[in-house]
Amino acid sequence: MITSNIRGRGATTNAAGRFEQFDTVPYDDGWDLEEDLPPLRTDVRDEFARSLITYNRSPDLPFDRSINPYRGCEHGCVYCFARPTHAYLGLSPGLDFETRLIARPNAADTLRKELSAKGYKVAPIALGTNTDPYQPIEKTRLITRDCLAVLQEFNHPIGIVTKGTLIERDLDILAPMARKGLVRVGISLTTLDADLSRRMEPRAPSPQRRLAIIRRLTQAGVPVRVMTSPVVPGLTDHELEQLLEAGKEAGADAASWIMLRLPREVSALWQDWLQEHAPERTEKIMSKLREMHGGRDYDPRWGHRMRGEGEYAELIGKRFKLAVKRLGLETKTSKLRCDLFERPTQVGDQLSLL
Repeated sequence: MITSNIRGRGATTNAAGRFEQFDTVPYDDGWDLEEDLPPLRTDVRDEFARSLITYNRSPDLPFDRSINPYRGCEHGCVYCFARPTHAYLGLSPGLDFETRLIARPNAADTLRKELSAKGYKVAPIALGTNTDPYQPIEKTRLITRDCLAVLQEFNHPIGIVTKGTLIERDLDILAPMARKGLVRVGISLTTLDADLSRRMEPRAPSPQRRLAIIRRLTQAGVPVRVMTSPVVPGLTDHELEQLLEAGKEAGADAASWIMLRLPREVSALWQDWLQEHAPERTEKIMSKLREMHGGRDYDPRWGHRMRGEGEYAELIGKRFKLAVKRLGLETKTSKLRCDLFERPTQVGDQLSLL
């Protein structure tokens, strides 16, 4: 029997992605001998990007462009809706997503070229919409920081979503940008239960540490939205008001929420996790999710996928609305400034005549 080597990881399996020809799960060789496998280590490969800015036309999103310095995420949040993107790399959305990462070392240079293009039209860029820009490997790779330096150079507006403490390191860039109205940060807060967080988001900072991030950012003048996402029916939904209160107390001035989403391979990964960590709640949780998605685990339709439909979804929405009103939190914030955008003089540019 092969013993587990996935301690400290979110996914419990490493089933093949939908584009892989061969499975990647361990197999039984028939000897029935116990074999201790080494812990899964994080492997990082480099990918040199030809373009960095990704554009979207989704009516569900408040931005039309984003950048991601990394593919995959070591935080290992089992519910992460971005896991299926690893299948396009020929890797598993399971354990591969959190252990086999892709870094883009030329991201900042590529971003500078795209922003310098004559045809580029400025609008806020979202950072961290797919994978966390402040996951642990950023400590040594510094790719996110380099991208921020480019955005600061251009006075370009940026919205950041993260759970990572490393964002505090970059306050020397973020605070001056915030004073110009160029940056806003969203901190994801899923639960205040440290034990549940450790099992569901094994390598992400603890709930209390994330609240400390909010305090540190807001004290430095960086506006923060507390993101109570995802709301998990039957597991974290009872904490909604407490999460908003904690975020407000820490200094957040705005809030948002999204229901748990289970696209493609995420559904099977999530259900495997439930069977291991909360088997007695599996039926209730999945029943509520299917109730909101017309009997399916997930419905990807625009205008529906983020929050679902039906009585339960409406109840969560009403609770959220009442809580933010009571706490004085905003759901819509002032727009980031685009009028300050300016292409800095590049080497080789013709200097204007005096």
